[in-house]
Amino acid sequence: MDAPPVPPDALDNRESALQRSNTADVGEIGGWGRVMVPGREVRDENLERLTEDAVLCRGLGRSYGDSSLPPPGVSDVAGTTLADRILSFDPETLALRAEAGLSLRALLRVFFPRGYFVPVTPGTTFVTLGGMVASDVHGKNHHCAGTFGEHVTALKMRVADGRIVECTPQQHPDLFWATIGGMGLTGHILEVEFTMVKIPSPWIYMESERVPNIDAYMTGLAEAAQTWPMTMGWIDVLSSGDQLGRGILMRGRWAEPDEAPEGFPEPKSRPGVPFVFPQFALNPLSVKLFNAAYYRKPVGAGITHPEPFFWPLDAIHDWNRIYGPRGFTQYQCVLPKAAGKDAARRFLEVLSRLGGASFLCVIKDCGAQGRGMLSFPMDGISIALDIPVRDDTQQLVDALNEHIIGDGGRIYLTKDNFTRPEHFAAMEPRLEAFMEVRRRWDPQLRFRSAQSVRMLGDPQ
Repeated sequence: MDAPPVPPDALDNRESALQRSNTADVGEIGGWGRVMVPGREVRDENLERLTEDAVLCRGLGRSYGDSSLPPPGVSDVAGTTLADRILSFDPETLALRAEAGLSLRALLRVFFPRGYFVPVTPGTTFVTLGGMVASDVHGKNHHCAGTFGEHVTALKMRVADGRIVECTPQQHPDLFWATIGGMGLTGHILEVEFTMVKIPSPWIYMESERVPNIDAYMTGLAEAAQTWPMTMGWIDVLSSGDQLGRGILMRGRWAEPDEAPEGFPEPKSRPGVPFVFPQFALNPLSVKLFNAAYYRKPVGAGITHPEPFFWPLDAIHDWNRIYGPRGFTQYQCVLPKAAGKDAARRFLEVLSRLGGASFLCVIKDCGAQGRGMLSFPMDGISIALDIPVRDDTQQLVDALNEHIIGDGGRIYLTKDNFTRPEHFAAMEPRLEAFMEVRRRWDPQLRFRSAQSVRMLGDPQ
């Protein structure tokens, strides 16, 4: 059955009038971390036509690092956001098929009020379906639902020799699983088919509690994962001593109809950051004051709006301006259970010793490793922190990477802008198998990005 018509206000994949144009001005292009390179986006509603000569597709540009930026010597990337049609939806099987440029925000505006939700959502709605596949995004329910790629049933792709192919776990499975989490390096994703979920209400029942240190946090997180489908929390990375890693632990589930408010949640207003903050505004003192205030925010239990629960950062337009003209990077790693129950504490001790300061540090529970060949999560915990770009950022990332390599962990490519190739190779035993599949479908490595040149040694 065909999907219901999309209301006009749902088509807001584009956050500015510029994105409605066919071609952006030649100049600079950047990721969400505000690190800029020469380049431009070329857009077309017809992805088959748009991708005939492109080396890389780019959705809404919310990858924090350089994974959606053109490689050196290439100016153009294919911007997919005009190709945003919902192609079909079956209310019996919940199978939905759409063009890769459809944003999660637009998709949910159509289906969320009707009782349907995506099986996995990342921390922002400003992401396209193609980006969700390429990053194999995960959410607060990873320990229950896995990554988004585990719910994808088919992909329509343009491969390096120009063919348009349909791939599934049964048809071209090597290409399919290399594309899930493959950062756009195996071909252009044109269409995505996946399975939606039916929800009892659009509201969330949430419990939150203040915890005194990282040990209490990790104990609470492990206990919550046994019975709650969605778990996460924030910790204070500047606390020390007995308060090291103090934080707020959250657990949630969909509210049942008899406990949910009547009606659909009204959209929240979205104020913006009007200018780029000066570089000196973000310093250890300001971060410490913010963390202290956040730690004392009210906690408790009850029904909550889905937007601040799933996508708190979407509440503020252009929040990346807070990090100043040099921008920021997010360091996100996963530490396996095999690293031991003290892995998070050891990581925070290294971070503290190196002087890492962050407004945001989120620790989530992760379930089993997905089937995507470079899928990020594994059975353990993920740690994500925003780091302002400074003169010593490279040294900080190097030291954190050396630590997680020793613990058997790895970093999330979607967030990375600083990991060295030798570090990534040391933390990613699946890389050789991925490259074998990639070269099978793209012998000349036509599909590449600034990140793949930096980290995988792709030709410039």
